[in-house]
Amino acid sequence: MLENAVHYHYNKFPPKSLDYGKFYKELTSATDALSRYDQELKKMHNNEILLAPLRNQEALLSSRIEGTISTMDEILQYEANEDSDTDNKLVRADVLETVLYQRALKNAQLALEDGYDISDAFIKQMHQQLLYFGRGSEKAPGLYKTEQNYLADRDRRYIRFVPISPDHLQQGMDELLSYIKNADELVLIKTAIAHLEFEALHPFKDGNGRIGRMLIPLILWKEKVISQPHFYISGYFEEFKDDYIFAMRNVSEHNNWELWLKFFFIAVEKQAVKNLEITEKIQKLYEEMKTVFAEALSSKYSINALDFVFTNPVFRNNKFTNKSAVPTNTAAKFSKKLVEEGLLVLVEEASGSRPAMYSFEPLMKLVRI
Repeated sequence: MLENAVHYHYNKFPPKSLDYGKFYKELTSATDALSRYDQELKKMHNNEILLAPLRNQEALLSSRIEGTISTMDEILQYEANEDSDTDNKLVRADVLETVLYQRALKNAQLALEDGYDISDAFIKQMHQQLLYFGRGSEKAPGLYKTEQNYLADRDRRYIRFVPISPDHLQQGMDELLSYIKNADELVLIKTAIAHLEFEALHPFKDGNGRIGRMLIPLILWKEKVISQPHFYISGYFEEFKDDYIFAMRNVSEHNNWELWLKFFFIAVEKQAVKNLEITEKIQKLYEEMKTVFAEALSSKYSINALDFVFTNPVFRNNKFTNKSAVPTNTAAKFSKKLVEEGLLVLVEEASGSRPAMYSFEPLMKLVRI
């Protein structure tokens, strides 16, 4: 089964030389597109509210690459139930794994914001949060592999790639982390090479692809290429999954770093354009809804209600009445009025102690994938 497998590129990281001419055009285009996207981020005064849906999209798409399939509605309904202490026992395992991805990414962003470095401990903590519950809890969350792992083809008939051995793993991780911290290289090149190397090391029993893709926005933000950690690239990787895998394997098989870098920069450019489009649409919707909510609710609390539904586009009514910074009696009236105006859609009627669930459809229509 190993006769045609590609093996990890021992003693070839980091690359000793690169032919910049083979990817200069793509690097320039990626840099320009990422800069335009970041300029839009800087104009947003409340980008965490407006761009939280992009983090959910990244969780969905990055998990989908690994065969974990869920929808935006499922993810947000799960969170609405959890926020309201409503039973989530019947949730699908795929949904839970995607929720854990989104939370691990958010917590990693907060940790970097608090001054933590990208280190062994940092990466292990991300992994522990990613796998701490559900199917992943039996796959050594937060611990590096102690047995050789393998990457098979889609049908699991053949071994396609053999990552670094456990005996050499810690040295490999030390070299990677040193490269991320100290390499005197253009940040986009450093990010591309670091992502590739992490995937080739495959340090964990499970969850390597998802952790590796989380590192991309974290490195870009840590290096101040983007002003906020809201650049997500898994959409392009998922769409061109075969090319993504081929370009990565080519490094280990033929020491062809340039092909991988070219692919990565094209991905950054295309995804930056797409992220910019959705960001502008979300920003435009928010500005439009300021007027719509003010007219519909005729209250000084209309902006509080608007911020709440952008942050929680699917929610149970008790959270809205308790946590929206709107007085309880007023919040109850708001829910009814927003349904009447067609801004909220009733997802699930109230039943016994279970509050009604609503969806803010104008935003959901933009972010469903």
